[in-house]
Amino acid sequence: MKQRYGLQLYSVRDAMAEDFEGTLKKVADMGYTYVEFAGFFDHTAEEVKALLDKYGLIVCSTHSHIDGIKPENIEATIEYHKAIGNTHYILPSIFMSTKEKLEESITIINFAQPILEKAGIKLSFHNHSREFEITPWGTTVHSELEHRTNVGFQIDTFWAYNAGLDPIEVIEKYRDRISVIHLKDGIAQDLSDPESKPQGRSLGLGNAPVEAVRKKAMELGITMVVESED
Repeated sequence: MKQRYGLQLYSVRDAMAEDFEGTLKKVADMGYTYVEFAGFFDHTAEEVKALLDKYGLIVCSTHSHIDGIKPENIEATIEYHKAIGNTHYILPSIFMSTKEKLEESITIINFAQPILEKAGIKLSFHNHSREFEITPWGTTVHSELEHRTNVGFQIDTFWAYNAGLDPIEVIEKYRDRISVIHLKDGIAQDLSDPESKPQGRSLGLGNAPVEAVRKKAMELGITMVVESED
């Protein structure tokens, strides 16, 4: 089976905002077939689908807000994503720093996941480092999502690495709930230095184990989405 690679369009977010069509064309010219959207910049589903078809691109997934899967919005969300051919709705960032916010998010996820699944759309959660940190109530957000929902996981391998974890072990642990990962590089923060901050880098220019991650993803047949946050 040919390995699937995608580009997270957040990597070219400024260009997308300035020239939506031109940027999609350049991404296709680079050789990517699959793209992961991070916003549609006020374009209709029909406009997005027409451009994807024009440049031979396929949506492998999107990073989309949790508000889109609340009861009052979910039917319109399903209609939009089915129109552009997306079958994977990924929640990219939910700040669950309080117990109340965690409970609210889990309630929304458990409401939406079976509805999306029935419509042929997989729901996943994309981690940063903070979801692996111990919360004030003694667990981690990631473990709460693991045990209290059926949501899939898009492992962002750099952010897992930045949290002090081995991304290969994380992929192995969640392999049955992963269909796509972020292949990303960067300079991890020094966990012994409270002033240290992580720094995004293009592939090959950081200290994350990118090659080992790539090898594991190929072994398991997991789609890789390349992202650069620098």
